[in-house]
Amino acid sequence: MVKVSYDQKPYRKILMQTWGATVYPSPSENTEFGRKLLSENRDHPGSLGIAISEALQDTVGTPGTKYALGSVLNHVCLHQTVIGQEAIKQMELAGEEPDVVIGCAGGGSNFAGIAFPFLRRNLHDNKKHRLLAVEPASCPSLTRGEFRYDFGDTAMMTPLMKMYTLGHDFVPPSIHAGGLRYHGMAPSVSHFHKLGLIESKAYPQQTVFDAAVQFAKTEGVIPAPESAHAIRAAIDEAIEAREQKHKRVILFNLSGHGFMDMTAYESHLAGRLGNE
Repeated sequence: MVKVSYDQKPYRKILMQTWGATVYPSPSENTEFGRKLLSENRDHPGSLGIAISEALQDTVGTPGTKYALGSVLNHVCLHQTVIGQEAIKQMELAGEEPDVVIGCAGGGSNFAGIAFPFLRRNLHDNKKHRLLAVEPASCPSLTRGEFRYDFGDTAMMTPLMKMYTLGHDFVPPSIHAGGLRYHGMAPSVSHFHKLGLIESKAYPQQTVFDAAVQFAKTEGVIPAPESAHAIRAAIDEAIEAREQKHKRVILFNLSGHGFMDMTAYESHLAGRLGNE
């Protein structure tokens, strides 16, 4: 578990321990790469790229262990598209067509899951859905990264991938949207962004949590910090449509609850949350 999330989200760790897991903060003393990083900085916050490197090193050194990489790989993005396929059916039941489809974006599978089926309709059925990927301003691979080949992990153990990247050694600030703190974007999402088929936007942390609290008060659901990025964009789209006096059907992916993230909400409500 990435060190900063290990500290920020204690209930996730407890949940896993309840089911018998042993949870270590990454970087850890359990791998050669982790020990190297800790020797340089005992307070290293970690990153998803580092955690992947440690997981790979542990897998290689432990007989009988297998490792499955998620989120960033294209096949994972395609598996997630069941979400968008279901959303298309739901929109048909509602008798509406979305003008804009929004999903948060870290490694890419969350956004791809909701957006790719609508992208297919744009390409094959001449639909005009706008597709908007929303990421943290502190980890803006799509909005500020370079489109080039890069490694999926910090220790350079994975194959090279053509993607928007901030660099495999990038360590983002310790924002609470842990699932979006990744240096690169899925090659498929990156490719479509390069072609101009999808849009991207980045938000700082405080405005994202403002949207999360507003959503919780109006809808009764406390969203995950990652999902709140999509909510922020959806609210802004609605405000813009109201100001322009144009009807706009907005579809966004509420990809998870925030019950394991209450320490983040506590910090936000107390005014202690940074605005990275």
